[in-house]
Formats: sequence, C-alpha cells, structure tokens
Amino acid sequence: MKLLVINNLASGYGEGAIYDFMRSFAADGDDICMRCTNGTTPISTLLDDAKDFDAVIAAGGDGTVATVCYLLASTGIPVLPFPAGTANLLALNLASPLEPHALAKMVRAGKTLDFDMGEICVDGHRFGFSIMAGAGYDAVIMRGAQRGKRLLGPMAYLQSAVANAMPQQSKFTLTLDGRQVQSEGLGVLLVNFSKIQFDIAVTHDNKPRDGEFDVVVLKAKTAFDLIPAAIAGLLDRDGEFPDRTDALEIFRAKEVTIEADPTMEVQYDGEATGLSTPFSARIMPRATRLFISDEGYSQFAR
Repeated sequence: MKLLVINNLASGYGEGAIYDFMRSFAADGDDICMRCTNGTTPISTLLDDAKDFDAVIAAGGDGTVATVCYLLASTGIPVLPFPAGTANLLALNLASPLEPHALAKMVRAGKTLDFDMGEICVDGHRFGFSIMAGAGYDAVIMRGAQRGKRLLGPMAYLQSAVANAMPQQSKFTLTLDGRQVQSEGLGVLLVNFSKIQFDIAVTHDNKPRDGEFDVVVLKAKTAFDLIPAAIAGLLDRDGEFPDRTDALEIFRAKEVTIEADPTMEVQYDGEATGLSTPFSARIMPRATRLFISDEGYSQFAR
C-alpha cells in the first residue's frame, strides 16, 4: 500500500505519535512518504501528486485535517484524520481510535465513508471545514485558547470561554437558501459534525452526510446563559434530551450568508481567521472520503 503522510509539526503536543503509526503500519512492499510543514510550507504544495497514492494521512489538528480534505475534495482519495492536535474533534465525532496502532489497523482494513464538507467565503478568501464554522463567541474562544493549548490541552478552550464570559452581541441577518431571517446573539455556528469538546453535542442530531448545515444562533446574552444548553448536550447521550433550551435557535440550510452588526470574527474548525463578517457558506455533499472504524461505520452508514 502506498501512503502519503502530511505531518503538521506545529500541531498538538509534538509527541510524534505519527511515527508510531508508520512503524505499526509498515509491511512488506509498502511505500510510505512523509512530508512535513510547520505552517510555513503551504499544505497545497505537499499534495501535488496525491492521486499517485492509495491514501493520505493528515496528521495534525482539525484545521490541518480540514485543509487536506478540502484540497482533496471530490477526488475519491481516502483520508485518515490522524489525531495529532489538541482537541481532535473530527476523530471524536467519527468514533475513531486515538491510539496509533489501532489507527494503522483501521487504515489497513480499508473501510471508508463519504462525508459532507462546508466551504466558507469571507473577504475573498475560501476555506473548507469538516466540523463547524462560525462567527462571534466561538471565534473569540478559539483565539483565546491559542496560547494555552500545548500546556492545558482541551481545558484551554474552557479557560478561554470563562475568561470571555461577557462577549459582544450582534444583530444578525441570515440568508438561508434564499430565505432571510433576523436574529441576535453572541454568535452563529454552521454545524456539520455536532460534537465539540468534552463530548458535548451542539445539536441533537449528528448527520454529516445529509447535505445540509445546522445553522445555530447563540441567543444567550452571556456565556453563562449557555450552560443549560451545554448540560443538555452532555445528557443527550441516548437521544432522550433533544431540547437545547431557548439559548440556541436552530435552522437548516444548504447555502448560507451571515451578516452581523457590529461585525464578528470568523473561524473554521478551530482556526481563527482574523477576518470578519459578512461571510457566505455552502455545503459540499459527500465531498470527502474518510477512513472509519466499525463503530463509526455502524453509526453513519445508515
């Protein structure tokens, strides 16, 4: 088997689990090519000949994985989201193992599914995302967590949320498949995969293969007002807590435009862009092919 490994040296804790994966995977006749970046070399230049490989291993955080998947969208090239970041939310949502030897066995087994992606366009820039994108409080949290991620891990996001407990509110104009809606709150999320840190499900359903976003308006006035919705998400393990309280207003759409007054910063899959609203987004139905575990396959294949 011929693998191309894209390794983001700047992701996560730098513990080098990707090398354990390669040692565990390697067998007679295999060809494993590793290409590295620390953020200086664009990932796009590392994927020029990706079609010559049987699979691509994207080793890094969710932003790294999203970039690889977006660049390979609709090519049919299978991608393994290798969890080498801080939160590794895509691996959580896919019910993938975190241990490198188990991931090697999963790739060797070759079970894949095609999943939706999102594409956002803001100020002339385009980004692809697998989990969720948005503007407002979520971007504030992502930016605030940057410095503490290597030391605190996922707790850096909680620390940032508490440190920014009184974030800016805006009035929103949402254009959802041509229909205009007015709302206001702390931010807006476009959700593809629904689980975030600490296994909290933002929305009741996790349907990243249905060709639509869940568009979530954070209606709360302060971060503390979101706590009941977070508790509901934690309790919703067996499907018996679908309500997310009045703190969240949820719509569904394939194409979305978000305007905010005052403007809000935009993020995608944990990457703070430094760019502000307005932005537009569209769903890319089943555009990325991902390796998946037996548990994940039984969850998403139906």
